Amino acid sequence: MTQRAITDMEAAIAERARKVLPAGGFGNVSFDVVIREGRGGRVWDESGNEYLDFLLGSGPMLVGHAHPHVTAAVQEQVAKGSTFFANNEAGVRLAEAIVDAVACAEKVRFLSSGSEATFYAMRVARAWRQRSKILKFEGGFHGMSDYALMSMAPVRPGNFPQATADTAGIPDTVSDEILIAPFNDIDTAVSLIREHQDELAGVIVEPLQRMIPPEPGFLESLRDVTREFGLALIFDEVVTGFRFAYGGAQELYGVTPDLCALGKVIGGGYPLSAVAGREECMKYFDAREVGVENAVKQIGTLSGNPVAAAAGLATLEILQTPGTFENLFSTGQRLMDGLTALIAKHGVKGQVRGVPPMFDILFTDADVKDYRSAAQSDSAMLKVFNEQVLLGGLLKGDNKFYVSTAHTIEDIEEALAICDVALTAVAKE
Repeated sequence: MTQRAITDMEAAIAERARKVLPAGGFGNVSFDVVIREGRGGRVWDESGNEYLDFLLGSGPMLVGHAHPHVTAAVQEQVAKGSTFFANNEAGVRLAEAIVDAVACAEKVRFLSSGSEATFYAMRVARAWRQRSKILKFEGGFHGMSDYALMSMAPVRPGNFPQATADTAGIPDTVSDEILIAPFNDIDTAVSLIREHQDELAGVIVEPLQRMIPPEPGFLESLRDVTREFGLALIFDEVVTGFRFAYGGAQELYGVTPDLCALGKVIGGGYPLSAVAGREECMKYFDAREVGVENAVKQIGTLSGNPVAAAAGLATLEILQTPGTFENLFSTGQRLMDGLTALIAKHGVKGQVRGVPPMFDILFTDADVKDYRSAAQSDSAMLKVFNEQVLLGGLLKGDNKFYVSTAHTIEDIEEALAICDVALTAVAKE
């Protein structure tokens, strides 16, 4: 696709959206595309344009769109009923699968979104520790709760550990409950934890922060210092869970937290998330164990939804097929290496950061190890690149490629050809 053709029908849908939706959309992607369907590693818009899909619904579609095994599982469950507000076998089986796979998971509590999962993980940490403050890392994305949207993308970063709100509508008092540290700076993090350990309930961290890998020893040292002071270490694995390995980032990096938040992959494309963790922490969801006055209240109409659980179980079954993760990493690495070569070919300042299932280009020559160094990336160049790949028939997020098990070597070569043209345009800027 050299120029995206838009039919009158798709234009009309977009116009209808602008009349009833703020900013004309759902608050997700910024581009004006109306997706009609997806199969495998591709999607089609309402005008019939075909795209290589490296957005993957912002990550849930790790095994591709409309996978026959997932579709069959969903259809079977829908015929039996969509939701019950009660235990169901699919949800119980999925909880068992998570406990079997994830190192920290002794118990599981289901929710509906990643934002809920991180929110409740922090609440459980507070209940367990009987303290209120949480330390998070500048630039860390933990969803849309008030606590998560502190120094996630500060326009004018302040001095550590002061937190600043990233959105209107957050009470000023929230900033008093969050401490901010720079990612990958273990000395600063340890110093803040030692100074505030009497006030802290726990530490929440993305094992891979956006596209920035942890430096050797960083996660291990966080584990050591939180254990020393009896604080909860929370891994936000909404993105990394069942994507970096079957056991998630905990398996890939060999560090076990007290609690983790899971989402995206475990719902197989349906709304589902979870808090998983040690029995010592998770018992605070059970008033019979800790008493009503100490228990964390949590009710969700669709928590443990049987359709989402069936889709998640089917997805995990696919991921257990021998060689699945080896192939996923090989495919993603081929695209990462190809992008690195294209950056050099076009003489563009830039680097590919992340891991093979999830990465992006940062248009900077700087050593990127935290939010502030990543913020030096040229956003104008990224905007041009994203616009050009979309015109070329490649769908991705504003700052992320997601790779699926459905993507083929041929898809990767086609993607690289599109990116070659896009980087030609970037080089002219």
